[in-house]
Amino acid sequence: MRRVVLTVALVSLTLACVGSALAQKRPRNPNAPLPGPAPRSADGRALLWGATPDDKGVWTPQFGITDPIKPIDELPLQPWARAQFVARQSAQLEPHTRCKPSGSARQFLTPYGVEIVEIPNIERLYIFDIGGPHAFRTVYMDGRSHPADLVPTYYGHSIGWWEGDSLVVDTTGYNEGFWMDRRGLPHTDRMHTVERLTRVDAETVRYEITVDDPGAYTAPWTTDFNLGWEEGTELYEYVCQEANYATELMVGEKATSVDRTSPIVP
Repeated sequence: MRRVVLTVALVSLTLACVGSALAQKRPRNPNAPLPGPAPRSADGRALLWGATPDDKGVWTPQFGITDPIKPIDELPLQPWARAQFVARQSAQLEPHTRCKPSGSARQFLTPYGVEIVEIPNIERLYIFDIGGPHAFRTVYMDGRSHPADLVPTYYGHSIGWWEGDSLVVDTTGYNEGFWMDRRGLPHTDRMHTVERLTRVDAETVRYEITVDDPGAYTAPWTTDFNLGWEEGTELYEYVCQEANYATELMVGEKATSVDRTSPIVP
């Protein structure tokens, strides 16, 4: 039993170190050659993956992934939503790190990266996560509309189309079980998002999201950030420790046993 516990601890420490290293993106070397042009399909459209089916790689965020996707003071948060964001800074029990899927921008903020795969013959596109829950989002590219009787889910219902070199993804039907970014931006099940992924060059995708959620915000808002191509990385096994709750993340770093009238139960 002690050997099992030690092994689990070592695995947890290794994964934490890898995640920390990946999260700290190095700035571009000013002496490095500029990225080449975006790879294109036979019909001339920029691709969101490698130049050939044999190319391997994932997209990772190109900024400090512990930051909000947009400065909190620039967001039109309703008072309750702002208070919830503040509370989440000390009670950091993020669903994604507890093995739950995360929709909208949060899906692209994992330091392990995402893989985007389009399958034209079935008119669908998939966005695969590596870290966290090992889940994927389906984007329907066949021209359908959102169904009227959606059951809210983590990824919602996504439909997509191409506008030049930009993939446009329209999503509704989100549930409230995830945070919009790693710092805890709130949302409600009334949220509707429009995402644009534009291949800028061989190494960069520009990600833009417009959020319309009258349940949590007083007006729609838009933000964007870059994703960088990490060549050679494939989807790999990732062990998500669902029961690793870390009590200090549940009650805040400053909370102690004297602040509670009952034992901490994960």
